[in-house]
Amino acid sequence: MKILVSDSLSKQGIEVLEKAGFTVVVKTKLSKDELLKEIKDCDGLIVRSGTKVTAEVIAAGERLKVIGRAGSGLDNVDTQAATRRGIVVMNTPGGNTVTTAEHTLAMIFAMTRRIPQATASMKAGKWEKERFMGVELYNKILGIVGVGQIGGYLAKLAQGIGMNVIAYDPYLAEERARKMGVEMVDLDELFRRSDIISVHTPLTPETKSLIDANAIAKMKPGVMIVNCARGGIVNEADLYEALKSNRVAAAAFDVFDQEPIKPDHPLLTVDTFICTPHIGASTTEAQENVAIGIAEQIVDYFTKGIARGAVNVPSVPPELLPQLQPYLALAEKVGLLQAQLYEGGLERVTVEYNGEVASLAVAPLTIAVLKGLLTPILENAVNFVNAPLVAKERGIEVKEVKSGDAGDFTSVIRVRVEAGRCAHHVAGTLHNRKEPRIVEIDTFQVEVVPEGHLLLILNVDRPGVIGEVGKVLGDHDINIARMQCSREERGGNALLIIGTDVPLSREVLDQIKSAKNILSVKVADLSMSL
Repeated sequence: MKILVSDSLSKQGIEVLEKAGFTVVVKTKLSKDELLKEIKDCDGLIVRSGTKVTAEVIAAGERLKVIGRAGSGLDNVDTQAATRRGIVVMNTPGGNTVTTAEHTLAMIFAMTRRIPQATASMKAGKWEKERFMGVELYNKILGIVGVGQIGGYLAKLAQGIGMNVIAYDPYLAEERARKMGVEMVDLDELFRRSDIISVHTPLTPETKSLIDANAIAKMKPGVMIVNCARGGIVNEADLYEALKSNRVAAAAFDVFDQEPIKPDHPLLTVDTFICTPHIGASTTEAQENVAIGIAEQIVDYFTKGIARGAVNVPSVPPELLPQLQPYLALAEKVGLLQAQLYEGGLERVTVEYNGEVASLAVAPLTIAVLKGLLTPILENAVNFVNAPLVAKERGIEVKEVKSGDAGDFTSVIRVRVEAGRCAHHVAGTLHNRKEPRIVEIDTFQVEVVPEGHLLLILNVDRPGVIGEVGKVLGDHDINIARMQCSREERGGNALLIIGTDVPLSREVLDQIKSAKNILSVKVADLSMSL
């Protein structure tokens, strides 16, 4: 087997591959043309964040069977193109957890004790003891937005130095939070009470500019803000104004909207802003961990047929995959939609298999449901291999139910969730035995193609609602790809579902929410699944 390593990789990882008898070619900083030429006779490719593994690169890899990312993020890999070619994509999402959480805590210490500024002052020949008065962390309130692997480990570190931790995570069950010793609050309360706020969520339409001028206005005067997660979660322009006015006392960033950050960025002119160049995962130990991890996964795949850490292939015997593949796609879509509709901490998931699908080996399908449910929460940290473990760690109870009766359909997969003391369900079937369709959303009978961007509007069944929503979208030059409506009864509640070509801005959503007879507005991005 020939493995191309196109980004820098710790030598320990290369040694794992060579000891397994693989031919390893290390060529970094390749141009596009060089990469297209080099990939032609390779069986495997290992990258970090530098190499852009586009559909063109994947097509050029005539023998390519596996792509390994030494780390978690897969923004530089066209996973869908790889899936279409039958190429396994795998990563090592847990390898950076400790390192990134430690870096976040280091940023908090540096920010509160003004260490970078004091260092610069001393190197300039000054001794300004009075200028660099610090802030003690003991008994301060740390507000963590997103209690996934990194946020959860940060909570543990902060508790170790005597901080009080509160958190907002709409997907974390209360029982799990209690075991962690974390007080769960809503977002506004977290803003109101926290002395320091640290964000640890994926960048999604919902988290884009999650912390903006309106959010900052709800915070304590003198609050401090940390972002070592994703650029764009904190609105940089609004933060600049808040730092200049001292509404925010200090901020520390490892990530930015645009990277590398431009030298003339306004934030770089503010003395109370400290930053690092996206090095949260950059420690010797972390890089060794992910290098060894991805090398061992690739060896296991080629020698044992085990796809550990795969993000696009479940562990299914090859002879069963053709029969299960359409249901795997359906199961993940149903889970992904459900994840973006329910509210509150997720406590229980019941997956019901009705009709012909109930006679199949459903364990991989349940894993696909869990992957869909957890993807909006954890982004690249969840895959077909670790989804059950991640659910267990977050205190989510999972059940399977089978029935031979699918009503008017040949097969139905129904996902029921209990979250925030409410129950919700989404059901799907296969059209022509191969194309996923959503057929139920709670009490509404629908027929939705689960792809792209969906706008779901719960409204009172009155004339004019569709027209007003259409006008808002038209005014913002947003094209409607698909649309349908369903109602419980005449004059009761109705559900309007619109597919759009692009994600909707907060401004558009706010205008729709303010329209007459609108009860709730939700959006779902179904492009995250495979």
